[in-house]
Amino acid sequence: MTAFRFSLALMALLSLSACITSPMYTSRVEARYPPAGEFVSFEGEELHVVRRGEGQPVLMIHGASGNLREFSFTLAPHLEDVPVELIMVDRPGHGYSGRFGDAYELGEQARAMAAAVQAGGGEPVVVVGHSFGGAVALRFALDYPELTRGVVLSAPVTHDWGSGGVTWYNKIASIPAIGHAFSQFAPLVGPDIARSSLESLFSPAPVPEGYAENLGVDLLFRPPNFRANAHDLINLRDELSVQEARYPRELNVPVVLFSGTYDTVIKPSLHAARLRRDAPDHVVLVPLDDEGHMPHHAKAALIAETIARLARGESVQTSDFLNVTG
Repeated sequence: MTAFRFSLALMALLSLSACITSPMYTSRVEARYPPAGEFVSFEGEELHVVRRGEGQPVLMIHGASGNLREFSFTLAPHLEDVPVELIMVDRPGHGYSGRFGDAYELGEQARAMAAAVQAGGGEPVVVVGHSFGGAVALRFALDYPELTRGVVLSAPVTHDWGSGGVTWYNKIASIPAIGHAFSQFAPLVGPDIARSSLESLFSPAPVPEGYAENLGVDLLFRPPNFRANAHDLINLRDELSVQEARYPRELNVPVVLFSGTYDTVIKPSLHAARLRRDAPDHVVLVPLDDEGHMPHHAKAALIAETIARLARGESVQTSDFLNVTG
């Protein structure tokens, strides 16, 4: 009984410590990585949007565990001299965008992206999506074809992958009440774990110098952001099982998909290859034999040129990448 009481007391002490620590952590992190753009009202919340440049609009959608900074320090600089307007958006609940009730639905996230586009004039965009953001980019193209000039995907999740793929801590964080308490511990261990996992995320490509700092990876471990990310991931398979049925008949815009052969996060055979089979007349698949899950960094110049070509209305073919794929 004594040991049991000691365990309860220790758990209570740890919980109290986490509840005290997390607000301090949030204040410190937000001071270090403040919002950098404008805010667009949507569903009673605000979307954080950064716009750069002038010209044909390019909508950029980040993946899970990230924020709009994902594109700002590697890919965006390669587009500085191109006549495009970059529209980088924090997905609902991530970065500095607010979270609304059913924001885990891909259709709702696409609707939020459309609101950001329409706030800037509503001209058709080239949509760029990485990982989870690839699923949102595809949903945008399906639901808003009139706003879509083309799609560029980097290591996207596209289909129901069957089983697994969601970590235990995301499962716990998504449970009502329990998840709220559990997420208070995220600032205590999350930042170090995230940094230690970067090498496997990028491998065999190198991790860009200063990646964690440039991304502001610590923003993820603010408890509300951590829970939003968990809810997105927990519901993703069910969302994709519905969405993937629409690809063969409704995906009718040019899509260029860059996929790292060594990607262990989003297996190319379960996603990239299947999207190519579902829409062979519209999807150009570019396998990259020296990349993992983050090809838009080491291959930023190549991907930026593809974005620029679609923005100019040019046709992009598989043969354009023969020297890349070997």
